[in-house]
Amino acid sequence: MKKIITYGTFDTLHYGHILLLQRARALGDHLTVALSSDAFNRIKGKASHFDYTQRRAMLEAIRHVDVIIPEDNWEQKRKDVTAYGIHIVIMGDDWTGKFDFLSDLCEVIYLPRTPSISSTAIKLIHSTPAQ
Repeated sequence: MKKIITYGTFDTLHYGHILLLQRARALGDHLTVALSSDAFNRIKGKASHFDYTQRRAMLEAIRHVDVIIPEDNWEQKRKDVTAYGIHIVIMGDDWTGKFDFLSDLCEVIYLPRTPSISSTAIKLIHSTPAQ
């Protein structure tokens, strides 16, 4: 069984996230999503629209996702790869090079992001007052 893992906040879940998860799962037999905890998002300086429980519930509804684990710190990635028997780490290409430190343990693949969509753009649209 080929196991895949990806990491992220997955706030304001959108089509680009679905495509990333679909493409990641297509590369293996099992997809684990390490979902940033609320505490870790605070450390990263991120404010999520939805809390961890809500974001987890949304991811659980996606058929491409097999398991969801909390991401609590930057350092846990090497432990996750080993503990969960991961073969491939998948990330969006805006992270290119930042996960290469795992390449001695598994394959690291950076997938292209979906053009013209991002959580940041969605948050900006919804925070702008209607005219």
